[in-house]
Amino acid sequence: MTNSAFKSGFVAIVGRPNVGKSTLLNNIVGQKIAIMSDKAQTTRNKIQGVYTTESAQMIFIDTPGIHKPKHKLGDFMVKSALSTLREVEVIYFMVNAMQKLGPGDEFIIEKLQAIVGETPIYLVINKIDQVHPDYLMGFIDEYRQLLDFTEIVPISALEGNNVHKLLELTEAQLSEGPMFYDEDQVTDHPERFIISELVREKVLELTREEIPHSVAVTTDKVRQENDGEKIHVMATIVVERSSQKGIIIGKQGSMLKQIGTKARKDIEVMLGSKVYLELWVKVQKDWRNKDVYLNDYGFNKDEY
Repeated sequence: MTNSAFKSGFVAIVGRPNVGKSTLLNNIVGQKIAIMSDKAQTTRNKIQGVYTTESAQMIFIDTPGIHKPKHKLGDFMVKSALSTLREVEVIYFMVNAMQKLGPGDEFIIEKLQAIVGETPIYLVINKIDQVHPDYLMGFIDEYRQLLDFTEIVPISALEGNNVHKLLELTEAQLSEGPMFYDEDQVTDHPERFIISELVREKVLELTREEIPHSVAVTTDKVRQENDGEKIHVMATIVVERSSQKGIIIGKQGSMLKQIGTKARKDIEVMLGSKVYLELWVKVQKDWRNKDVYLNDYGFNKDEY
């Protein structure tokens, strides 16, 4: 790999909750590093994915969906997302072709207007495989009137339609620069963080509406077993109320077993090894509004 004309840079993916930002990131890097769910506000931390070719390295930052905060955790998530706008070479403003332009989009556009002309801004329209082309033209016109986008790129993050074109356009915007990460590295997050996220994804997938935003997961132990054939992983699922603990454990532990079985399969793929996953459930009242717990669970507000 030659470094003479090698390009590199950072790309922020911003947008309302649940528009497909994590799906796009996973598609680009070729494996799951960001969890996916049909529940809003799934991503809570900025997750970096690394995409390297022979000519460039792009570091993508998948940000929490921008929304009106209702607690300190929500405030952290929005500040985290907006802070990326000052740190990158290109911004993807991602929208869902099946959702009408709303106040959340207008709020993000207002923030982006301050940096138009300084940072290239791409309007990335997701889920084009689910709408008629005639509808798409009107959809694009509505957004084009609000901001002078550098590029408008319709894609399907799930199917991969037009994602390669998006990457080509992005590389064209980057300057010559170093390789920040090893060429085979796909994320800067430690294994423990991704394990916690994979467990949380299964909680979101399997539990009712009462649970999703009240749950955090910490990975307490990742250790090779003595026989060398298995990795022992111990993680704690944190909720806010005893009733939620009961839901996650389920009748005779059935729900917790289901969460563990599904999470273990993804963790084994990531670690490339057999895994023994041990899950515990703990109640921590009102943790989303307490700085000490937000820090403990990886949400460091002082970074922003």
